[in-house]
Amino acid sequence: MMPSLYLPSDSLARAVGADEVAVALITQARERNLPRGLYWLEPLLEVDSPQGRIGFGPLTAADVPSVLEALQGDPSAHPLAFGLVEELPYLKTQQRLLFARAGITRPLSLDDYRAHGGFEGLTRAVAVGGEQTATEVFDSGLRGRGGAAFPAGIKWRTVRATEAAQKYIVCNADEGDSGTFADRMLMEGDPFLLIEGMAIAGITVGATYGYIYVRSEYPDAVATLRQALNLARAAGYLGANVGGSGQAFDMEVRVGAGAYICGEETALLDSLEGKRGVVRAKPPIPALKGLFGLPTLVHNVLTLASVPLILAKGAQFYRDYGMGRSLGTMPFQLAGNIRHGGLVERAFGLTLRELVEDYGGGTASGRPLKAAQVGGPLGAWVPPSQFDTPLDYEAFAGIGAMLGHGGVVVADDSLDMAQMARFALQFCAEESCGKCTPCRIGSTRGVEVIDRLLAAPDQSGRDEQVIILKDLCDTMQYGSLCALGGMAPFPVASALKYFPADFGLQASEADQ
Repeated sequence: MMPSLYLPSDSLARAVGADEVAVALITQARERNLPRGLYWLEPLLEVDSPQGRIGFGPLTAADVPSVLEALQGDPSAHPLAFGLVEELPYLKTQQRLLFARAGITRPLSLDDYRAHGGFEGLTRAVAVGGEQTATEVFDSGLRGRGGAAFPAGIKWRTVRATEAAQKYIVCNADEGDSGTFADRMLMEGDPFLLIEGMAIAGITVGATYGYIYVRSEYPDAVATLRQALNLARAAGYLGANVGGSGQAFDMEVRVGAGAYICGEETALLDSLEGKRGVVRAKPPIPALKGLFGLPTLVHNVLTLASVPLILAKGAQFYRDYGMGRSLGTMPFQLAGNIRHGGLVERAFGLTLRELVEDYGGGTASGRPLKAAQVGGPLGAWVPPSQFDTPLDYEAFAGIGAMLGHGGVVVADDSLDMAQMARFALQFCAEESCGKCTPCRIGSTRGVEVIDRLLAAPDQSGRDEQVIILKDLCDTMQYGSLCALGGMAPFPVASALKYFPADFGLQASEADQ
């Protein structure tokens, strides 16, 4: 009897040929009169065996006939077989809380989701009531995974305590940082987890409606979420009586407007209201006056998706992962010039070196590591001398860096850091909403200063431009209205400090 076969429908897998492999599998299965399997997660094929799932990959459509032949005998003899998927060191040492189901369950199967613990968190939230639920979130130490790392429980208590005729839950799924893809993977691979988290949030703080604001470049995630919402609504997990709670909560998906600035929570709210995405001055904070001027709980995908587990297992279970004030797990995303790119979910506290070298396997080019940019296109460049820093919010702040959304982009020694510093300021200039002067004007002037620095014919000319550039970075960092202008100096300052030679400087010049 032919074992079950599993192939992903994840958009990354489809981008590298999963659709062609699926067609070949169906065609070959029909020709051989074999049953057809399920499609999910990544561009690799998994096959049931008495020991567990055996992996084959990376596959192309041309490999399908030989794989099906191998399944008639000893699958491990096939050159693309790599043994049990769960025994791969890359996966075996992870601590998957958020992504425990991804790749195991069918994304749009409520039965699969419930069979693997789904909706246990919502059931408990209904049983214990809103006050206890908000306390669990607060006691868990959960912090926002969107970059700012603000304690989630404080937001929940603030929105819950604010009196209003209408409140909202908004999920920021505008995952625009370079090298990040965890939100997309979760929305495509386990959409009910996000829906459950938002439903818990809604009945806890007294909100009756929610929005998932998904970037326009994620059409597969949008389609999957919309199907999942219909299924959840039909099953009573959304609507007039959420999970038997007697409370109403419903939600919808909105497609983003395509601007990077709409990842900032207040610009996102403007976009949801049908306006141009422009950063709002705070106060008032969104928890008091957010969407349509009403109390709004704004979180990103990973934050809301953490809530069901916290309710199902308890705050202490969650606190047992992590270090210091950085509790729980973080799905770190490896990209750039990296041998083994992908998602690694681990508790806070592993080092950047473990992530890049042990999981990532170093550079794909084989050249020496030069740096890793952590936290998106406006994150600091971290040199190998600081790779032993624990992945922890406070530890990274201590070296002038940040974790952000957990994206890590790796570079080898061929990368020109002066050009990357220039790119950060150019990116800021192009993506600025234009509301505040330090960001709008400072980013443009910054590009010009770097150009003059690189073109300076002598020592005195370079020294003068370095002074101007540092002064400009200070103005942007401390004077900008939001993190776009406030963080653009991070990659510039770190490139100057650790890679002065790329600017034609001596170390002493960069440190002056």
